[in-house]
Amino acid sequence: MKRIGRLAAVSMLAGVLMVAAGPTPSFAESRAHVYLLRGLMNIFSLGMDTLASKLQAHGVYATVHNHSEWQALADRAAAAYRAGTEGPIILIGHSLGADAVMQMAAYLGTKGVPVALVVPFDGTGSYAATANVGRVLNLTQRDYAYMRRGPNFHGTLANEYVRDPGVDHLNIDKSAALHARVVSEVLAVIGHHPSEPTAAHNHNGSKVEGAQDGATKPSQAPAKPRDGAMNTIDRPSSSADGGAPVIATPEHAAGVPSGAE
Repeated sequence: MKRIGRLAAVSMLAGVLMVAAGPTPSFAESRAHVYLLRGLMNIFSLGMDTLASKLQAHGVYATVHNHSEWQALADRAAAAYRAGTEGPIILIGHSLGADAVMQMAAYLGTKGVPVALVVPFDGTGSYAATANVGRVLNLTQRDYAYMRRGPNFHGTLANEYVRDPGVDHLNIDKSAALHARVVSEVLAVIGHHPSEPTAAHNHNGSKVEGAQDGATKPSQAPAKPRDGAMNTIDRPSSSADGGAPVIATPEHAAGVPSGAE
């Protein structure tokens, strides 16, 4: 009887310690995560760091990485999603990083992981939006870098051609106006999902510096354009959505080089 009593006491103590320690990671609440990917050589897309800081100022968990890391990031994101600790997942990238976020979204689709929003900043090729993606907002200055609807894609797709004399490929990722638009899109997506109001970090885990002011939470989400429409910032232009290229494989207009910025 004494032995049974000791076992009962040990079990009760273990239960008290588990409650004091809090929930295990598998029962942790899911957190929205925005992945931002830089382009070539990890030095020409510092606007991604600034945008991450603006998102963090709104309490959104955002991390910055090089485009070459997309597959490893996707594997970690998929594991976190299955564990119930991460979601919704949002992908933003510039130049080669823009290509990488489309590839990353498609790869996550093969793992059955949904992606709420993908925002390419002036990518170098045309990619298909895959079935697991909720929305694609493509900000481009390249006629051959429009995004297309892939098989079974039922989300919203907007190709927006940026016509601004002061904006080019090397600084489109730093545009305050585009940052404000993207912050608005992200906030509209994450809704009530919890995030961590911590400092933005780059791919090495160090704090991102140089946040800019001016990104404020809008009173409502921006109006979404007609699915697949080609909108223009500052000057009207249009292009019909169509085609369904092979998932995560870029296609280019005939006679137009893809570039490798």
